[in-house]
Amino acid sequence: MDEMLATDAVQSPLESKAESSEGSARYRQQIVWRNVVLMTLLHIGAVYSLSLIPKAQLLTLIWAYLCFLMTALGVTAGAHRLWSHRSYKAKLPLRMFLAAANSMAFQNDIFEWCRDHRVHHKYSETDADPHNACRGFFFSHIGWLFVRKHRDVIEKGRKLDFTDLLDDPVVRFQRKYYKSSVVLMCFVIPTLVPWYIWGESLWNSYFLASILRYTISLNVTWLVNSAAHMYGNRPYDKYISPRQNAFVTLGAIGEGFHNYHHTFPFDYSASELGLKFNPTTWFIDFMFWLGLVTDRKQAPKEMILARKERTGDGSA
Repeated sequence: MDEMLATDAVQSPLESKAESSEGSARYRQQIVWRNVVLMTLLHIGAVYSLSLIPKAQLLTLIWAYLCFLMTALGVTAGAHRLWSHRSYKAKLPLRMFLAAANSMAFQNDIFEWCRDHRVHHKYSETDADPHNACRGFFFSHIGWLFVRKHRDVIEKGRKLDFTDLLDDPVVRFQRKYYKSSVVLMCFVIPTLVPWYIWGESLWNSYFLASILRYTISLNVTWLVNSAAHMYGNRPYDKYISPRQNAFVTLGAIGEGFHNYHHTFPFDYSASELGLKFNPTTWFIDFMFWLGLVTDRKQAPKEMILARKERTGDGSA
């Protein structure tokens, strides 16, 4: 979508950081202690889960990883590339699958996730950015969930149009039944399958396929907001904060080409095409081959090369 081009929204990192720091100093956000406590308990549970890995069956570990992949696709191929950026079109069966996978991710419903993400692109690295990286690694990674949203996020967010999201019946259905779908997809199914099919203990199933998998998937997503906005090169636009980060790419199944993505947010691949590790793009391409995806948007090579020469840092 043209209105989400990073060039329309982002100032130079130095200017943004100065304004953001000054604005944050004037405005103190209220801590949400419920989130602090719940996230602390979740991470304690995840650390404990690591001790169960040697005791679990191999099938349980494989199942937990498969659940992680489904969780990731619900965010990367679903909430991010399909619904936030409209970088391709998906037919009903695929949208239903991605909505279910998004509920497994438990990162807010599709509408709320996309709303915050569009605001993030439009006002990146300002106080209107929900996870403004200029406020430091901790804030952009998890700290933004520990406080009430900055008033600029709410005020600026009201100016954007999200009617296209609610025009999708799949988005409306998931939003209406979100809590029930999260309980089922994020916790019940991942826990019951190993126990029922190959006799894993409920204890191991719950902590490995639900708690550990969920915690890892959260942190992988958060690294896109934190590490991929702070560490790496900027071959496409050196005047914005997002970077190319190979570590994030590996964990977030293709979402670490972040300088490219913020420069060309309409591109369904979220990276320059070629021999690159991008499982989310592979998934979308496979769905295209099956006839479930149409209208994949891509940045032309000429546009990419021209942008590199004009604003890139010369690293690629």
